[in-house]
Amino acid sequence: MNQSLVTFKGKNNGIYIYVKEGSFQEIKEQLDLNLKKAGSFFNGANVISIKGKKLSPEEKEELKSLIINKYGLNVDDINDDMDDSIDEDIEGDIEHYTTQRQFFEGIEEGYTRFVRATIRSGQSVEYAGNVVIIGDVNPGGIVIASGNIVILGALRGIAHAGCDGNREAIVVAFSLQPTQLRIADIIARKPDEEVEASKWPEIARVEENAVLIETYLPKNK
Repeated sequence: MNQSLVTFKGKNNGIYIYVKEGSFQEIKEQLDLNLKKAGSFFNGANVISIKGKKLSPEEKEELKSLIINKYGLNVDDINDDMDDSIDEDIEGDIEHYTTQRQFFEGIEEGYTRFVRATIRSGQSVEYAGNVVIIGDVNPGGIVIASGNIVILGALRGIAHAGCDGNREAIVVAFSLQPTQLRIADIIARKPDEEVEASKWPEIARVEENAVLIETYLPKNK
């Protein structure tokens, strides 16, 4: 099976699916496989559009049914005629952004993984424990941890702490400007308006079933 037939592009308003030329059966099987591999990562996300191979109305409905009924995602529309600006953005980045994620080799000490690198678009780090990124997480970069996530830099991509359901997990960064931030099953999305970067480190945690982001200042002893 061609592993690059179906790829995903995350935008502020949801997910775009890019489909290359191939048989519809292969496309459907690859979409199913990619969503299955993603597990709960896309839960609650909106699928905005499918772009690439021209699909018949029947094929569109079949993919829509798969996405909604099997994986419980929200589908705005199955539309293969996106505007040019989005199309160019996806095509320019698509070879780097696939569900066959690129993993960094980091240093593991106990249950914490240290990554001394900036996580760029299309790259991801996943670990069953805490993750410390010594660098930035750029837009399109993904960090997933069952424990806490600490970023010694700016978070501008996607972070999912407590991915196994731990609402006690936290996300800390010098600057929190995420595309999406999730702790356990609680999602906080980037606000529509521009937010001035904090002059102090910030921490995100769950409080009263919502993600709270506040300045992190150690207590004076």
